[in-house]
Amino acid sequence: MTLIRNEIMPGVFLSCITTDKFKTGCLSINLLSQLCRGTAAMNALIPHVLRRGTRRLPDIEQLSGELDRLYGVGIAPTVRKIGEIQSIGLMADFVDGPYVPDYEGLFHDTVRLTCEVLLDPCLENGMLTRRYVESEKQQQLDQLRSRINDKRSYSLQRIIELMCCYEDFSVSRRGDEETTEAITAKDLTARYLTLLETSPIEIFYCGSYPYDHVKALLMEQLKDLPRGEIDFDIGTDIRMNAVEEPPRVFEEELAVTQGKLSIGFRLGEVMEAPDYPALYVMNALYGGCVTSKLFMNVREKLSLCYYASSMVDVSKGLLLVYSGIDFDKYDAALEEIFAQLIAVKNGDFTDDELLFAKRSIADALRSTVDSQTDLEHYWLSRNLRGETRDPLEMSELVEQVSREDVVRAASTLVCDGIYFLKGNGEDEEDEA
Repeated sequence: MTLIRNEIMPGVFLSCITTDKFKTGCLSINLLSQLCRGTAAMNALIPHVLRRGTRRLPDIEQLSGELDRLYGVGIAPTVRKIGEIQSIGLMADFVDGPYVPDYEGLFHDTVRLTCEVLLDPCLENGMLTRRYVESEKQQQLDQLRSRINDKRSYSLQRIIELMCCYEDFSVSRRGDEETTEAITAKDLTARYLTLLETSPIEIFYCGSYPYDHVKALLMEQLKDLPRGEIDFDIGTDIRMNAVEEPPRVFEEELAVTQGKLSIGFRLGEVMEAPDYPALYVMNALYGGCVTSKLFMNVREKLSLCYYASSMVDVSKGLLLVYSGIDFDKYDAALEEIFAQLIAVKNGDFTDDELLFAKRSIADALRSTVDSQTDLEHYWLSRNLRGETRDPLEMSELVEQVSREDVVRAASTLVCDGIYFLKGNGEDEEDEA
């Protein structure tokens, strides 16, 4: 699968994969903005309000009817956080190729409708419809308030918020409750128009049509897109060192029966010239797969936790460990989690451990080409980092990672924060 990427309008980039591998097509339009506490909530709300109706199809019933007419086209809002860049927009999936009558007309109508939702919303007195804004505000507030219900996810969010409290990365992709509650239809309309005029836009298409055909159709449908001075000055500030020494420790009490221990590390100076394949393998070997050191030793061999895993964010230069433990095993679990990292740094792992870690990452990368949504997310994040290697090329590089590469990738890891969610004496159902 060859990807073609070019700027087709000022600040508008089209990434196109032409393939007959799938029976469906995928089209996403993503507006990019610097992640910021003051605007994150408004940005996140915009695609959900847009999805409520257009000037031609002013409510969800009429819009849904049009989608059904187009053989069940789906148009969904997207809100993502990639490093310190917030991506908001729409993703459409639709029947592709000669599986329906007049499939060329279907593709044209799908692109037209997606752009219509983006550019021609249902307005009320020149502003985004107030009842839609208020309804979607409540949905967003409910989502923000419900995050505490999933303690595993909540503990990961908390270590990010606390460890990165001086950085934009601490902001949630949906913003926070306070700024969400303050949103008005007038403010949201102004923000929407600003994004259309100034945001870099990444468009992704995967389907049977060639690049030139997709480009021409998009340029026709986006001809009324207002463009001013494009804000290309967006990106991610990667901190190389810990904020304090020793690491900051944060504790919180809630009605839980199982403790949640999360640890945040900075990848450090390796991010000056990151070796992405080595970083992926290093994380898999440490805690990112079922044969990892955290799983096999901390969980299986020593029974110090209910689960123990790690994840790496190469866009921000972080490695996060998350685990569920009994309250009285905090010290032992913490010590062993650090001990396993030291083992990775020292190259104290077997050839089989390295092989299984590489296989885990390489297989995941190869499976990316079997999913259009996975391909879309892969290329969006890579485009923002300036990478050009496709999933299969990356998988081949992963398989070539050596023991020395892994040790080098782990060599500058430094702990910057420890978060422990413990019980407050009240009983509550809690998942393992």
